[in-house]
Amino acid sequence: MIRTVYIDGGSRGNPGESAIGYVVFDNFGNEVYRKGKRVGVQTNNYAEYSALIEALVYIQRNRTENTFEEIVINSDSGLLVNQINNHYKVKSENLLPLFHKAQKLLEVLPNVRVEYIRRKQNRTADWIVNRILDNKPYRPVDRSQAGRS
Repeated sequence: MIRTVYIDGGSRGNPGESAIGYVVFDNFGNEVYRKGKRVGVQTNNYAEYSALIEALVYIQRNRTENTFEEIVINSDSGLLVNQINNHYKVKSENLLPLFHKAQKLLEVLPNVRVEYIRRKQNRTADWIVNRILDNKPYRPVDRSQAGRS
């Protein structure tokens, strides 16, 4: 069962070549899935939102039916977390469609909560983003990043 997800997005330049990464853990703290991919030339905030949407789609496709257990998505983007939790308004025309898409996904996933964490607590998702941008593998057998996010 999915319990915790760590997400990250980043760009080399702002805007610049961008990528996302996320890591999924089960109830026991075991990593069950990770994904990273490029999202083109975008802003860092666009990449952060793209990571959230990808993670939400993964949760929607892989959740256990009739589960009422809470799932926490952790992000080191204060802007994203504050906007998703309706503490800040979304002013960027570029982010507004992504915000609406994420909100629609969250509506059908009522047990999902998005929380802020410090960057150092998000090492694995950040590591995946950088591996993607460096054109290097990020799968568990290839990673040099040890430990949990």
